[in-house]
Amino acid sequence: MNFGAVSAIYQAEMARFFRTLLQSFISPVISTSLYFVVFGSAIGGRIQEVEGIAYAAFIVPGLVMLSVMTQATSNASFAIYFPKFTGTIYEYLLAPISFLEVTLGFVGAAATKALFIGLVILATATLFVDLTIQSPLAMLAFLLLTCISFSLLGFIIGIWARNFEQLQLIPLLVITPLVFLGGSFYSISMLPPAWQIVTRFNPVVYLISGFRWSFFGQADVPIGVSLLAISGFTALCLGIIWLIFRTGWRIRS
Repeated sequence: MNFGAVSAIYQAEMARFFRTLLQSFISPVISTSLYFVVFGSAIGGRIQEVEGIAYAAFIVPGLVMLSVMTQATSNASFAIYFPKFTGTIYEYLLAPISFLEVTLGFVGAAATKALFIGLVILATATLFVDLTIQSPLAMLAFLLLTCISFSLLGFIIGIWARNFEQLQLIPLLVITPLVFLGGSFYSISMLPPAWQIVTRFNPVVYLISGFRWSFFGQADVPIGVSLLAISGFTALCLGIIWLIFRTGWRIRS
């Protein structure tokens, strides 16, 4: 393992992030505040509790997951797409480093950024609601796994994309709707039985459910199933990236 190469890629990506640090702080804080105004105050005035949990507190895990998934995907996709766009991707292909080291550098930086944003949003949420995390270690584990898995997905999207429009296509038209329909702001037990069955085909449900369990000890699906789902998704993304580098799909052409 060439840790020097991994560190160089990681530091270069993080340097780009720190150049816009103020923007990275302000944007999630404002977005989280607006969500609390709209959902916590407006809807929370009509829905006092969900499964014995105050509604304003209930939506916090969903808000964190929404931002983490979109930020991880967007950061990783842009990070690998830009070298493709400028042609510097060939420097990585010609350098004596493996696909794993390239992936670790880009994905590690994207996951770090998403984790940072998630913690900022979580800190912002504590300004609006009294929040107690029952299992802090489980919460951090789920948060980290989500950052890594969706950074891997973003890495794949960045390689697949041929232009900047395609780069935003999956996060806007696929990931964000799945998060909203995945129990971010409601419990799937509130849905009619038929829609509960349909909702369980949404993979995001298992991530949000497991993350919410770490806060309140309650989940829409068993915690073991959530862990299995996110582990399987991470392994699938790694397998796809290995295949991309092995075949050179949309990298060498």
